Amino acid sequence: MHRDLLLNLLDRYRPPDEPQRDIRDRMVAFVRANERCFDRRLPEGHVTASAWLVNAPTTHALLTHHRKLEKWLQLGGHADGETDPLQIALREIREESGLERLVPLLGGQVFDVDIHPIPAIDDVPVHAHYDVRFLVKQAGDEALRLGEESHALTWFTPAEVRRLHTDESVLRLCEKWQRSPHHRPLAAAGAAINLEA
Repeated sequence: MHRDLLLNLLDRYRPPDEPQRDIRDRMVAFVRANERCFDRRLPEGHVTASAWLVNAPTTHALLTHHRKLEKWLQLGGHADGETDPLQIALREIREESGLERLVPLLGGQVFDVDIHPIPAIDDVPVHAHYDVRFLVKQAGDEALRLGEESHALTWFTPAEVRRLHTDESVLRLCEKWQRSPHHRPLAAAGAAINLEA
């Protein structure tokens, strides 16, 4: 029962290409096969949720420099008892950035899906994250507050994202955002806004 919302979201997601269809289908199979799919103690992996967060003018996206993984990523994380992927993503934005005024775009539907390995860290073995991604907009101009899991938070233009040393899936999110009606290019490139620990 607790998996129905996620399965419905995945069913409504229309992948733009074959690789995304394959990831979506693998994710659906994993969720159907694992009643505990949201539980981070599930050895093979678990469902996570994240968001490509854009600022109110839709010119920049917010990325976090993840403290444990040492790379620039979109904001997101574990379910921790929640089974609504959009609510997980919104909670993670609030925890990691301090931003409270948020608007899910695309009617709260899935923006992207990804399955990626997480390396062994501390006493947690290698496992997979089955990540459901949403497109979310900042609804005001609140100040950022650095969370404990981040080295830094920075608003980036698409061109700046492409220059980062980051995951292919982050670049894919950026490209999808840039092609969407929810991106407004800057007339002239502005400086990135940084918040560092």
